[in-house]
Amino acid sequence: MDPRDLCCVSNELTVPGVLSAYRSGLFPMGLGEQGSGPIGWWSPVRRGALLPGDLRVSKSLRKSMRRFTFSCDNAFPEVVDACADPDRPGAWITPDIRDLYCKLHDLDVAHSVEVWRDGCLVGGLYGVWLGRLFAGESMFHRVTDASKAALVELVRTLDAECGDTWIIDTQWQTPHLASLGVSQMWAGEYRDRLELALHDVDFSGISHKSGS
Repeated sequence: MDPRDLCCVSNELTVPGVLSAYRSGLFPMGLGEQGSGPIGWWSPVRRGALLPGDLRVSKSLRKSMRRFTFSCDNAFPEVVDACADPDRPGAWITPDIRDLYCKLHDLDVAHSVEVWRDGCLVGGLYGVWLGRLFAGESMFHRVTDASKAALVELVRTLDAECGDTWIIDTQWQTPHLASLGVSQMWAGEYRDRLELALHDVDFSGISHKSGS
């Protein structure tokens, strides 16, 4: 992590503030232990992103996907809770973060992909979907390949809704994400793509619905 990735620090975490942050290419993550405050607002110098056509799906993952079923937004709180498990390495999702994204979900801004097997929730991901941007926040799995399968399903959904103009923001690139096709771009290129992705988003309408 580059020290320049941290742009500012605050103690406030509100829906209008987070919407403004995403519009500017920032996202919140606490600086304390397991994501506790104060809140850092981050914009990586080298941004992890998945672009149309770049997803890599191995033969073993294709085989695994046949064992799963998928849904969107059927279990958003449960997905966030699974991602927030304090026993996970690098846990950072606090109760305040959870509540914030549940509010964004109520505003039709935050969304989840759920992965099921034999009627049980075995994996998923959640993030913020604005225009043609999906800003991924976290994913989890309880069986092999379930989080990867959630990403494949997300890409299918974006392909259907946005054609070949979407971008998935993964914040940083990790070796795991790189194996799935996530690349890095400099902050300037990300901001240019972000502007295009958010071109038609009515932020004033979202803020009005939030009561702010």
